[in-house]
Amino acid sequence: MVYQPPSGARDLLPLDVTQKVWIERRLQQVFHCWGYHQIITSTLERLDTLMAGGAVQPSTVIQLQDSENQGLGLRPELTASIARAAVTRMGNLQSWPQRLYYNANVFRKQKTIDQGQQLEFYQAGVELLGAGGLRADSEILLLLRDCLQTLGLNNTDLILGEAGLTQSLLSPFPPKEREKVRTAIANLDRIGLESLSLTSELRERALFLFDLRGRPETVLSQVSQLDLDSSQRQAVNNLKSLIELLQKCWENSKIQPAITLDLSLVQTFDYYTGIVFIAVSDTASGARVLGQGGRYDQLLGLYHPQGKTEPGIGFSLNLEDLHQVLLGQGELPHQTPASDWLVVAQTPEADAATFAYASQLRQSSELVRVEVELEHRETAEEIRDYARRRGIDQIAWVDVNGDPKIEKIV
Repeated sequence: MVYQPPSGARDLLPLDVTQKVWIERRLQQVFHCWGYHQIITSTLERLDTLMAGGAVQPSTVIQLQDSENQGLGLRPELTASIARAAVTRMGNLQSWPQRLYYNANVFRKQKTIDQGQQLEFYQAGVELLGAGGLRADSEILLLLRDCLQTLGLNNTDLILGEAGLTQSLLSPFPPKEREKVRTAIANLDRIGLESLSLTSELRERALFLFDLRGRPETVLSQVSQLDLDSSQRQAVNNLKSLIELLQKCWENSKIQPAITLDLSLVQTFDYYTGIVFIAVSDTASGARVLGQGGRYDQLLGLYHPQGKTEPGIGFSLNLEDLHQVLLGQGELPHQTPASDWLVVAQTPEADAATFAYASQLRQSSELVRVEVELEHRETAEEIRDYARRRGIDQIAWVDVNGDPKIEKIV
């Protein structure tokens, strides 16, 4: 029998972990520079928390039951859990805004179950809670750009939408057809859209909405030609101001991400109320989504006893996708870090002194990796060969008195 992890799960071997940590540390440095603090929430949540008021479909959640038959699930994303924690655990301490970041795994059940299909994913991301408006939206998008640039991903494009505006533009469609139109637009399914049973006027509107993507100034001009109400016009003006501010912030940068305005953009989770966005990198195998996010101004109120809400916005980066793109660019470490020292007992009687000397080396203020020779290799040359193979460049030969003889390996 060959023992393997469960279908949908996978092991991360030492080199995988080294590369994953390389990515996470660089992202964490950017998060810290922007004033964000780490939060860790439970992997296991109550289903009513994970559902986020119906915004997250139960079909995406891997569900469990406890001994009291309480519905539980593995988190499919982090935003709902962080919103719950902020409202229920930080209420007496917080002063808005709260800047939070995470490195965590999420679990998602796929619509079709194939053997070996991945169910567990790793993400790093941020949530900016208690701040709305142009500056907060800009901070998140500029932070996203900084994260990607610190990884050396300078050819990433930003696709920007507006969930509230898109939803309101779909309001003229009958309720039974509205979701079909929304789904067809989200999936870029023009044939499916044209086959829906719609009046000629609504079909024309659906196709108009389908094509609302491209250069920001062109799309904004097109949507402004519609008969917009005051809230829709405000959303259009907010988009225009946001794009202008981003472009001003980037004008002195060597790398200026291309912005595509896509008012057909619909995120997987339906709690977004304002801007939504994805970061896309073109690779040899096609476009790859590196991250996604958006504004959710009603979500926190779902977890407050009196329904009091605060604005929120955030993004998550897909570590597996970042890993694959960076591998293709040769940016990641090619091997696990070598130990700095190999400490060897010259005689069996020197074992205690050897472990003591190794401990002394590890007391450095900086990280020092120290191995103790365990195999009792027969000759000194065999020990040197072992050190060379492992990339260890210093050996300490320790006698029974604890006195080391230091040898540099070349």
